[in-house]
Amino acid sequence: MRQLFTIALICLSLLAVAPSAYAAEDTSVSMFQMFFLSGDVIGLLIIWFLLGLSALSVGITIKMSIGYRRPVLLPEQTDSELNSLISEKKYREAIDLASGDPSYLGRVTSAALNEAANGYRAMERAVEEAGDAETSRLLRPLEYLNVLGNIAPMIGLFGTVYGMIVAFQQLVESQGQADPQKLAAGISTALVTTFWGLVVAIPALASYALIRNKVDALTSEGMLIAEKIIRPFKPSGNRSNDRRPRPESKPE
Repeated sequence: MRQLFTIALICLSLLAVAPSAYAAEDTSVSMFQMFFLSGDVIGLLIIWFLLGLSALSVGITIKMSIGYRRPVLLPEQTDSELNSLISEKKYREAIDLASGDPSYLGRVTSAALNEAANGYRAMERAVEEAGDAETSRLLRPLEYLNVLGNIAPMIGLFGTVYGMIVAFQQLVESQGQADPQKLAAGISTALVTTFWGLVVAIPALASYALIRNKVDALTSEGMLIAEKIIRPFKPSGNRSNDRRPRPESKPE
């Protein structure tokens, strides 16, 4: 969590510093003033709150993208070592290896190996139950992106309504002869807050969908790998015990 907030602060700093280059230009309305500043205190707070949410969204996306890679969730070294130990019947070493591996594959395989004494069916159930639990654990932090993607447009809409109220209030107070500059300030606040609400929501929801699909694919593959690892524990069928009734020969 500390790493996530560090990434978010870095992103927020970049958002604040990068547009300041435009402020030095000799233009009537700089890009910095247009998108990052507001003549109204409440509008300014809404804009910078949405900027903070944008930085948080970027931080979560970067952290999840790094942590939910195939080498992290399904390390090939763990797969090969477990297969090697089980083929050599070093079951205790295999259990210790899986228990000490924090990856998705390690956790699921560890749950299955710990049920070896109860039979192969129990190991299969352990793979399914541990797989579902671990998938839920991985997907839980992604819900922050979903929440950000849904509440950001609402906050932007709040700023839109507030900005239009300010603009119409200027018309009422001036009896229809409002100062264009004051009138434009309220409309600008309304549009800019909507803009930043969409800037937060669109990448957040897109990242949420892409990373979730990636996690679903990797966890499904991980369960197949775990089932393959425990396959040597599957009892082989004994054909000699086949006592199905045979048709009697008819007397001639």
